[in-house]
Amino acid sequence: MPSDLTILNVMGPYREPQEQAFSYDYSVERPNWATPQGVRIKVSIAHELDYLKNTILEFSGGSVGQQMRCNQLLVRAIADRKLEIVDADGQLDERLDIMVGPFEGDDLSNLFGLLDQWMKAEKVNLRQMLKDQIGI
Repeated sequence: MPSDLTILNVMGPYREPQEQAFSYDYSVERPNWATPQGVRIKVSIAHELDYLKNTILEFSGGSVGQQMRCNQLLVRAIADRKLEIVDADGQLDERLDIMVGPFEGDDLSNLFGLLDQWMKAEKVNLRQMLKDQIGI
């Protein structure tokens, strides 16, 4: 079933100061909400970004600038997918500002399987995006 969630704005990536994570801030709304709400999506560097980059995509090489751009593109792709996953899980049904942490630990580790499936299914598309955008 398609979601009626609309993304109005996305800002980031931000480096989380107390964690090994990047984050994106989304402004989202539903037709029945009076005002848009904020959602911060955190992406763990070690457990989500490096897992996708090194284990799934087996990405290596490139200049420092290409590596930085690769990280930006992959973090955004992961954050977008995590937003879809938590929406489908019902966590965005109520009109509340929320923060979605890394899919690890006791709270959200059950959702990592869905993210992992997406990573494996999108492997070819993600590689093509990196090739098109940064040349590697």
